[in-house]
Amino acid sequence: MSYLAKNYNRKKISFKYGKGSYLYSSAGKKYLDFVSGIAVNSLGHSNPKLVKTIRDQSKKLWHVSNAFQIPEGEKLAKKLCKKTFADYVMFQNSGAEATEAAIKVARRYFYSIGKPNKNRILCIKNSFHGRTLATIYASGSKKMTEGFGPKVTGFDHFKFGDHNSFKKKITNNTAAIMVETIMGEGGIKVIPDWCLRELRAICNKKKILLILDEVQCGIGRSGDFFAFEKSKVKPDIVPIAKGIGGGFPIGAVLMNKKVASAMVPGTHGSTFGGNPLAMSVGNTVMDIVSTKKFLNNVKKSSKYFLSNLNKLKEKYSSIIKEIRGRGLLIGIQLHQDQTKFIKKLMDKKLLTIRAAENVVRILPPLNVKKKEIDIALKVIDKVCSEIK
Repeated sequence: MSYLAKNYNRKKISFKYGKGSYLYSSAGKKYLDFVSGIAVNSLGHSNPKLVKTIRDQSKKLWHVSNAFQIPEGEKLAKKLCKKTFADYVMFQNSGAEATEAAIKVARRYFYSIGKPNKNRILCIKNSFHGRTLATIYASGSKKMTEGFGPKVTGFDHFKFGDHNSFKKKITNNTAAIMVETIMGEGGIKVIPDWCLRELRAICNKKKILLILDEVQCGIGRSGDFFAFEKSKVKPDIVPIAKGIGGGFPIGAVLMNKKVASAMVPGTHGSTFGGNPLAMSVGNTVMDIVSTKKFLNNVKKSSKYFLSNLNKLKEKYSSIIKEIRGRGLLIGIQLHQDQTKFIKKLMDKKLLTIRAAENVVRILPPLNVKKKEIDIALKVIDKVCSEIK
């Protein structure tokens, strides 16, 4: 009997340890891990530099609380700001906390300038912004909100790609537009660069804020440090998490100077957010992932992977409908439900995970090797041939 709550539909497998792109099960079997903790283990398992960082910092200091200065956090915040659009950073523990804080920042900004009625956030329907009460209603998913009433108000929604509906939903009460630059749970749907530029222009015209949720697609996952960088757009607020900790829980909200001015002492807090151990890990991840050489290698791996996946799409057009994504945030959209396909991949020792719209989500470590991509391609090819 398990005493764990039943809110997860867990696969009947557990792991003893991991190394690089591989996980080793309790039964002694070796799996190629292209889930990466759902885009979290950006440098794979047991990365030597991260292990050393955790070992060294754990001997010094784990936690002191934000009642005191934390030099490791100051250091990481500076690196993030120097690398991005941001002027200030607030550290959290997770992506859900980061997006929740982003919502608070947007509302607080308009309150601080005497416009408290500008408090509604416009989001894509059936997007994903986390599992807190506010963020499930921000996502606009009936499935996620069912049974969790009363409704958390303050959110409006438009359908992905429906630009006419989007423009009509902007009112005098709209404070911000919040979208995932690349929708992860929603089916690996990339918002085009021209669309991001249009969103920025509309926000400028309407004098509202642009929040780009990069919890899953940020920190090198797209091949750029942030996925929106390709569009040359500068957002006002960006929540991040997942990859910045390389497997250690870290979240953050990046803000420009304008909106950050509203976050005065007492407006937001976190007991564990920005603790010395997390910040030390984040600094090491940042030093590795943010380099031009590393990001170029992600793009190179992505180009190779996507090119070969598209060849498989042509070969098995009755099974594969579309190859989606950017960088190493990849989706294989199938014509049919993906459950059986994912199970067959796992049986052949390749781990993947589902997303909406019959999509098989593929999230290898950012430092994945070409030979590991080749193994994955062979497994996918084999599974397609068996289903066909």
